[in-house]
Amino acid sequence: MTQHNNPKRVAILVADGFEQIEFTEPKQAYEAAGFTTCVVSPVKDKVQGVHHDKKGDTFKVDMSIEEALQENFDALLLPGGVFNPDALRTNKQAIQFAQSFFKHNKPVAAICHGPQLLINAEVVKGRQLTSYQSIRKDLENAGAKWTDQAVVEDDNLVTSRTPDDLKEFNKKIVEALQNSHQKQRVA
Repeated sequence: MTQHNNPKRVAILVADGFEQIEFTEPKQAYEAAGFTTCVVSPVKDKVQGVHHDKKGDTFKVDMSIEEALQENFDALLLPGGVFNPDALRTNKQAIQFAQSFFKHNKPVAAICHGPQLLINAEVVKGRQLTSYQSIRKDLENAGAKWTDQAVVEDDNLVTSRTPDDLKEFNKKIVEALQNSHQKQRVA
């Protein structure tokens, strides 16, 4: 877990098989903006990243999904990869954790295949979003309004298509959390 003076905390929810660059670059963007990140997973100790279909690095798990509570975080990041979202979308605790961020209108960022978890969490109906092309029909069948754009923001949800869109995605997810912070201070 990376600590900064800013108390805003981002939960990065992953299982083995996440697309590594969709984890590392948004994590670095949040941390560069002064936010704290915490790797949350149903996997114990370390999670395995991938570079498309090849093994990447392993990363320390800061907190188990069993311990994670939405009220201890200000935002949620869902990296993609093929295996990671597939494992998370069948995990009851991961589904409930994701749902709780929507219930409390906290920023949620999902890239590539990451929105698959949101289908099972039943939070995409009526929302405008984007994703990796191959899950477009799954999202539309769940009631989402899919669009082919680099980044789509719909209220508290920011989505993106692929690693090619990371620069725009990272800028938007940091802004979303900063704006969330400002709204909470004004209230």
